[in-house]
Amino acid sequence: MSRILIIGAGGVGNVVAKKCAQHPEVFEEIVLASRTRAKCDAIAAEIKQLYNVTVQTAAVDADSVPQLVALLNVIKPQLVINVALPYQDLAIMDACLECGVNYLDTANYEPPDSAHFEYSWQWAYQDRFRDKGLMAVLGCGFDPGVTNIFCAWAQKHHFDSIKTIDILDCNAGDHGHPFATNFNPEINIREVTQVVRHWRDGQWIETPPILDDDCVHFSFDYPEAGPRESYLLYHEEMESLVRHIRGLKRIRFWMTFGQAYLTHLKVLENVGMTRIDAVDYEGHKIIPLRFLKALLPDPGSLGTNYTGKAVIGCVFDGVKDGRQSRKYIYNVCDHAEAFREVQAQAVSYTTGVPAMIGAMMMLTGEWRGAGVYNVEQLDPDRFMDCLNRFGLPWQIVDFDGRLPE
Repeated sequence: MSRILIIGAGGVGNVVAKKCAQHPEVFEEIVLASRTRAKCDAIAAEIKQLYNVTVQTAAVDADSVPQLVALLNVIKPQLVINVALPYQDLAIMDACLECGVNYLDTANYEPPDSAHFEYSWQWAYQDRFRDKGLMAVLGCGFDPGVTNIFCAWAQKHHFDSIKTIDILDCNAGDHGHPFATNFNPEINIREVTQVVRHWRDGQWIETPPILDDDCVHFSFDYPEAGPRESYLLYHEEMESLVRHIRGLKRIRFWMTFGQAYLTHLKVLENVGMTRIDAVDYEGHKIIPLRFLKALLPDPGSLGTNYTGKAVIGCVFDGVKDGRQSRKYIYNVCDHAEAFREVQAQAVSYTTGVPAMIGAMMMLTGEWRGAGVYNVEQLDPDRFMDCLNRFGLPWQIVDFDGRLPE
């Protein structure tokens, strides 16, 4: 009997729970938990109506290791799927170690008091998971996640060595709001306002943040979305890919931003609303960015009127059989189609579906091992097949476009 615990009932948690419920042959028992049980109950009710599958629910503070341990000891799952906040990764990993449970997440840890994220904190768990015979899979969303799988699959089947990788993330959708973020506003704004880094010739190169007049950007012609201004941004999958892709000389991450989004964000930054340190307000300590989060639309609510597409993929330049080869592997996900299936917009969908697939790989034993793994360390073939079968079909084409040097 396979039993899983999903922690987190936001937009991504909704997708993960529903996609797991679509495959009861693998996910025989599903428990959904978050700080607010009512959110879990609402998702469970929709799943019962859609698929006639019963999802158990629970309340848990994912910052509290004792609460997590108590819940795990009651449920006794084979796997925890962590789609809570990145701040909570380490607490959930600690609880999994204490209770002997395998672990999967979609985003790496970052401390609440610093807008800085890297894998070092979670990689430090390698020996503890290995010694207990447990498996922890990190970053199994889309980017990170599917983009890493694209890299592993390209390395396995299309290249003897890969010289450069450019990861390109485009959201060409329209949600109808003047300003909103497609996932947790606090996490999103912390990510996009920091100093940019990319990897070149064995070292990290820093460039200005996207709101700076000197930031690096160019126009890329995305499949089905057309030309979109794409900004150089730091993203966590680069940190693990530089370890695991043979011959890599450069890796960059690009994301599209509309001018209205950048203008709103720049004003918010200028007036201090993106600060993550506490300030005094009428005798209380508040964190401006968390207050802003309370004012912005819930990302899980955006799907209702969302139109357009998200296009995410990787451009590779490398060598195969002594010849230069350039390939582009990408997925196109339609916001409206995602909403029709699981009542979520495409950004939540593209993160939740890979988490379900990764969990499936672990429960069926196709991914197995003791220790902490990034997904590109695992065999990509079955995962690539599942992407086509379960809602995120991909394309591979020869690439003859131009990228910045």
